Amino acid sequence: MTTVPAYRDLPILIEGTDYRCAWDHFPPGDDLGCLRHITPARRRRALAGVTTGETVNLSLPLTLPDPPMFGRESLRHEVFVSGRNNVDDRLDNFFPQASSQWDGFRHVRAREHGFFTGHPGDFQPGPGRLGIEHFAEQGIIGRGVLLDLSAAYLEAIASGRGDEDCWFDATDLRNAAAAASVEVQPGDVLCLRTGWMHRYLAAGPEERVELGTAHRWPGLAGSAGVAEVLWDWQVAAVVGDNPAVEMAPGRREFGSLHRRVVPLLGIPLGELFTLEDLAVMCARTGRRHFAFVSVPLNLPGGVGSPANAVAIF
Repeated sequence: MTTVPAYRDLPILIEGTDYRCAWDHFPPGDDLGCLRHITPARRRRALAGVTTGETVNLSLPLTLPDPPMFGRESLRHEVFVSGRNNVDDRLDNFFPQASSQWDGFRHVRAREHGFFTGHPGDFQPGPGRLGIEHFAEQGIIGRGVLLDLSAAYLEAIASGRGDEDCWFDATDLRNAAAAASVEVQPGDVLCLRTGWMHRYLAAGPEERVELGTAHRWPGLAGSAGVAEVLWDWQVAAVVGDNPAVEMAPGRREFGSLHRRVVPLLGIPLGELFTLEDLAVMCARTGRRHFAFVSVPLNLPGGVGSPANAVAIF
């Protein structure tokens, strides 16, 4: 990319809104967006920062959440004998975005202006523009940073106040970074712990159903201010431990963070990650940064992919 302009210098694409667009600052026909911030030099520095070699899994089992959210259906896994000395298995009803997953650039459009870089859509299976296979070519491998925003949400739940209107704005992001004494650097994968996954994993079967169908959780505000921080920090991607990274239900006065960052800014979003063990490791080591490794499925034309992610310390 050319020199990255400030968010406030980006043009507004959707008339009558504050939705700014970065398409002019990516190569023609680009399929990677802000993943381009993870340069070989930045990837090398992230891996050079590994000291103990300890790893932390960041992905749920493919069978969670159970039941799946957003109208998706449950995975069917069959194990069978395929020969005298062989066992094979098969997945049916597999929704790549049903568990810990990446939203690729085929997932969200910017109204009539199209998908990332203005692509009109009409996607088909197989290799093509904006497919998840482009993420898989180099993987999402770089420096990860954990910002823990969960205290307010978990306190509200513990006190019985519920989770209504629990969102985090640009000031919350800056304050969380300052409190953690960590500087978010260009090319970082920003990992945001809201506390929702902690609540989900601690819940019993009935409460999990309720949490998965209520369409209400803490998350980032969908505001221009949040988009500005993410863009000006030059993050490569944003990961959340909730179902959408942004809050639900959304607020009209904020707008849609998905629309702001996926099609307009080219920032991939990772959803339903499990960051509980990561938070424990960060507390134990006194480090909020780590090597982040995620290799999406090499699925030609894919809209999204399971996360397949770990942190390395």
